[in-house]
Amino acid sequence: MKRIIDVNDQLFDYIIEVSSRESAALSALRAETSELASGGMQISRDQGQFMGLLGKLSGTRDYLEIGTFTGYSALAMALALPELSLTCCDVSEEWTDVARRHWEAAGVAERIDLRLAPALDTLADLAKQGRRFDFCFIDADKENMVNYYEAAMELMRPGGLIALDNVLWDGAVIDADDHSSATEGVRAVNAHVRDDSRVDISMIPIGDGLFLARKKD
Repeated sequence: MKRIIDVNDQLFDYIIEVSSRESAALSALRAETSELASGGMQISRDQGQFMGLLGKLSGTRDYLEIGTFTGYSALAMALALPELSLTCCDVSEEWTDVARRHWEAAGVAERIDLRLAPALDTLADLAKQGRRFDFCFIDADKENMVNYYEAAMELMRPGGLIALDNVLWDGAVIDADDHSSATEGVRAVNAHVRDDSRVDISMIPIGDGLFLARKKD
């Protein structure tokens, strides 16, 4: 069986050179975030572009994000889809203040509903309101990934797409000696999605691993 090619630094640079179309607005946000102590939490530019393409291919109009950090993924989606409405969940005012500034500068802030509260509370409120979404990106604390996934499933329309980030967890998912709560959370959600007959699935080795789950019609 043909395995995934080993992408070293030089090959990754080539991929970015020939395929990345990062806007000035995204580049500015990426540069500022990279200076933060937690800057490594930011998704890669190729992943942001891939998600925007997925949004276009799936006809996404209502986007839900669980874990927004400094707003790169939301900005990538908003710029890729000019008619997109976004609902973003996070608990950090400090990080999302960075996001707000860059969303404003890019002219997309009015389309983004940022909810600063525990995500499971926000998701429960959205369910009570009868909200439905086309695309959900989950990139929050790994211990709650299964709970986030199940809450998102309730909010997705038939044919909607859930994308779960960090599902390879820098390789820790196959480290038999790593039983940290975060690693076990990633393993749990990977197994949960694998065994979920309600969705069509594919795991993509982009960034730190992206698990795609399409809710069946």
